[in-house]
Amino acid sequence: MSDIELITLSGPDQRGLTAEITSILAGHGVNVLDIGQSVIHATLSIGLLVEMPNGDLRAAVQQSIDAFARSHSLDARFGPVSVESYDEWVQAQGRARFIVTLLARRITAEQLARVTEVVRDFHLNIDAITRLSGRIPLGELPAGSKACVEFSVRGDLADAHAFRRALLEVAGELEADLALQQDTMYRRNRRLVAFDMDSTLIEAEVIDELAIEAGVGDQVSEITERAMRGELDFQSSFRERVALLEGLPESALQAVSKRLKITEGAEHLLATLHWLGYRTAILSGGFTYFAEQLRERLGIHYVYANTLDIENGVVTGRVVGEIVDGARKAALLKQLAQQEGIDLEQVIAVGDGANDLPMLSEAGLGVAFRAKPLVKQKAEQSISTLGLDAILYLLGISDRYQA
Repeated sequence: MSDIELITLSGPDQRGLTAEITSILAGHGVNVLDIGQSVIHATLSIGLLVEMPNGDLRAAVQQSIDAFARSHSLDARFGPVSVESYDEWVQAQGRARFIVTLLARRITAEQLARVTEVVRDFHLNIDAITRLSGRIPLGELPAGSKACVEFSVRGDLADAHAFRRALLEVAGELEADLALQQDTMYRRNRRLVAFDMDSTLIEAEVIDELAIEAGVGDQVSEITERAMRGELDFQSSFRERVALLEGLPESALQAVSKRLKITEGAEHLLATLHWLGYRTAILSGGFTYFAEQLRERLGIHYVYANTLDIENGVVTGRVVGEIVDGARKAALLKQLAQQEGIDLEQVIAVGDGANDLPMLSEAGLGVAFRAKPLVKQKAEQSISTLGLDAILYLLGISDRYQA
């Protein structure tokens, strides 16, 4: 019977090491059952699970590898693996795999410890840990700093909701976000991303800004907050707020537009998505006047929002056509998926308010971005710590592959 051996080597990284190691094994007729390699700060770590043709070759292989390791200042270790242990390892590959994504301004040992403790407590095994973000400089963090580590975990997860809750509790106690996804073929095969506009793509609620111009800011802001928290029906609250804008001159829209700020990471996110061939959409309960400006600036493919009625250069306090509320957003999301010829699992939806929940639940990946508490609780994924471009990490896209 063949012997199974685990060979691990570590030490200073040098060009051609893997080629030389595998050439030695090839010279002894060794089969490689598994291989893994990583380099951290110029230090190599490589593991090879190998099958020896017969027991007599084990000593010869070990001597050759030992001699090679000494000549290259590497540490070499050997460990026999039982057939039973190997069979158990093979069977494990049929278990479900999950991706846990840790997002923060800076990754700390405490964050890693807490996350890995949760993984352990739910009897899951970590197969791989990958840093998706670029290297973080020492000292004071630069503006817009972002860090991401991705954990690939495997095992039989009896209660995914409890696992997610445990991760969210950890995220709430630390300056971090934690996302949990099942690792399926769809994760890296999304094709359409739909965004809410107000407080998602831009850092404001436009209707509140217009209300300030109209001198009814406090009244409208209070209604907006209650609607976003899900305390009021969106359609009726929206009509009530728009009615308060009656008499506002059309020029006020331009004044508001000039002071609106694009959300952190939005331009980078959209540039990368378009570079990678994604289609993008705005599905907004806000107004087309502002959404169309964003379409031009960010290259958005589709825009659906509400049209503010204006007569003789003055806002009438009415809306033209069907109001884009939560149900309408979900319907538009499905319509766009069908139009693009893709499955809803290939769709990402991003929003912050209660009226975004229907489309977040329809999408294969629904992300609550800097959202109200109700939305964070109900959405599958939530990002509060970083900018919008953190969504790229949820797709497994590292910094090196971003525009």
